[in-house]
Amino acid sequence: MFAGFGADKFHAGVRRPNVATCAISATEANVIPSTSAKGRDDSQINLVKRAQAGDEQAFATLFQQHKNRVYSVCLLMTKDVAEAEDLTQEAFLQVFRTVGSFRGDAAFSTWLYRVAVNTVLMKLRRRKSPPTISLDEPVHSESPSLHRDFGKNDPDLSGVVDRIALRRALQELPEGCRRIFALHEVEGYQHHEIAQLLDCSIGNSKSQLHKAKLKMRSLLFPKTKIRRRHAKPVASVGDEFATVLKSAKQSR
Repeated sequence: MFAGFGADKFHAGVRRPNVATCAISATEANVIPSTSAKGRDDSQINLVKRAQAGDEQAFATLFQQHKNRVYSVCLLMTKDVAEAEDLTQEAFLQVFRTVGSFRGDAAFSTWLYRVAVNTVLMKLRRRKSPPTISLDEPVHSESPSLHRDFGKNDPDLSGVVDRIALRRALQELPEGCRRIFALHEVEGYQHHEIAQLLDCSIGNSKSQLHKAKLKMRSLLFPKTKIRRRHAKPVASVGDEFATVLKSAKQSR
């Protein structure tokens, strides 16, 4: 095992944000456009090939590049800082053991985060019974639109929600919904990518996100009263969540 990946190094190198801060950081990282994506892709491919050839320094570099986002995924799925740190380390150990099996069919980051998600899921399955909301349940859409509806403001849902409220709302989401919400709204994955990561259908991913947004709406804006026939599509919660993140950032 390479020298740069010990427990002490890990705990020293990874910040310990709460769930809300983690969500804010991850979202900001996803919305900032890149001007050197091609160069980064080439660099990643080179690092992966070196890691597959046994170059420990290359793997240590990959760890430094991806550790915070992997930690963010683990924290959002477990809601426990210490457990998220342990699972992040466990995920990278698994990647270190199996990096030779990476074929490049998808981006290395996609493969890496799937390993991380699977690591968390296996831990949760060993610890307790299946989640309250199953990823395999049939899709029963309550909304005519489950697609993102960015760019349209919902005047009925306004106000400032601080970081504490955001953190509590994320923690209140049922486990299945929280996974999908974290991957889609925080980490920026598309539904077809989530379906691959969690081994579920695209329809189930959309259904879970729909339920998560309904829950977030009720938790973040409990006093909002909207008549059903005039209600905005629940997909507009994406805009609301972005507003919440912006407000939480400004309140820091």
